[in-house]
Amino acid sequence: MKKIIVILLLSIGLGQAEEVPAKVVYDLTTKNLATFEKKILKAIVANKAHYESKLRELEVAVVIHGGAYRYFTVDPSQTEYKTDKALLADYKTLKKRIKSMADTYDVEFLMCGAGMPKHGLKAKDIVNFVKIIPNSTIGLIDRQNEGYAYIPIGDR
Repeated sequence: MKKIIVILLLSIGLGQAEEVPAKVVYDLTTKNLATFEKKILKAIVANKAHYESKLRELEVAVVIHGGAYRYFTVDPSQTEYKTDKALLADYKTLKKRIKSMADTYDVEFLMCGAGMPKHGLKAKDIVNFVKIIPNSTIGLIDRQNEGYAYIPIGDR
């Protein structure tokens, strides 16, 4: 009888652990490709794996503004980023990796709509898996009020 109660309590505890996901919102402003790859593409995969090993989900949102618009354009060679040689050289692969983050890892990408005109960008210039929001501040406020931990990824 004690074994049944222990098993039942463990089952309930594991079920509850799965119900409360960890949450993080990245405030992405970096224009540095190496920083973007290390702190977004690689870090999110590693963090997701860590939480999955603990039987816990990790919800990830990325708020895009500043220098980070460049990673989410349909064709950077048709934008102000056409002189960014490192970006252009790796963009096909980079675009696939970013899309995989959205599709495979359920990463929510939110782009600041207020700053897009400053960079000559319109909605048609942005990849379709990115949601355009009124501004980055609203995205960050909303996610933090939903319990997301805040992590800035910018250029220092």
